[in-house]
Amino acid sequence: MDGGAAVEEARLLSQSERLSSILDRLAAVGQVQVDELVASMGISAATARRDLDSLAQRRLVTRTRGGAVAGAVSYDLPTRYSHDARLDEKLTIAEIASDLVSVGDVVGLSGGTTCTHIAKTLSAREDLNEPGDQVTLTVVTNAINIAAQLAVRKNFQVMVPGGMVNRLSYELVGEFAEPVLNNVALDIAFIGVNGIEPGLGGTVKDAAEARMNALLASRAKRAYVVADTAKLGERYFARIDARFAGWIREDGVRKLP
Repeated sequence: MDGGAAVEEARLLSQSERLSSILDRLAAVGQVQVDELVASMGISAATARRDLDSLAQRRLVTRTRGGAVAGAVSYDLPTRYSHDARLDEKLTIAEIASDLVSVGDVVGLSGGTTCTHIAKTLSAREDLNEPGDQVTLTVVTNAINIAAQLAVRKNFQVMVPGGMVNRLSYELVGEFAEPVLNNVALDIAFIGVNGIEPGLGGTVKDAAEARMNALLASRAKRAYVVADTAKLGERYFARIDARFAGWIREDGVRKLP
């Protein structure tokens, strides 16, 4: 591949985006072929093989002749999470959020599609996937799909607080979860919202979810709302009563209006 083609390829998809896409396909159909990845991602066969080798080294896939199959332990995202709108914006937000996380951090993640993409981006970072079993990241999340997704990463320590499952958001909420979160200390937290109202802040559709998100944010040194700009001006039932260091959106980190 010449230099111009390599630059064009890198512009299309970052490695973390490619790895996340491969894992999603494996979760859906169980296997991938190099030629399929070349056609669907617009990458070279050599890049596709390197990506599969990288996942195999992390014990997330098993390499086969010309492709790979899902590892013995895999994850399956709920259907509503795999067809979310404004995907490009959420992937950009996930990259910005990931850049704020350092090796060894304790990270809080609420539920929602944007936080799911943040989890996927973190799980694909090379510096967080060491050859040994050393813990490189601790994640505290009340989202059961995110916990399942990260549980297969041998360098990740995952804590789930407990509670009742909100079937719309896949988040654990309620009085059983709150005592656990009251006893954790987070370096950084990312909180998804349904809407952002100027002067009011982040809002969600469910009061129990808002309470849990506020508690998660309160346990962090820094907490950020994560949402694309299309949610500005949207207003929902329950306000998240917490202080936030900023709003991570597709064009960078801004103050909440």
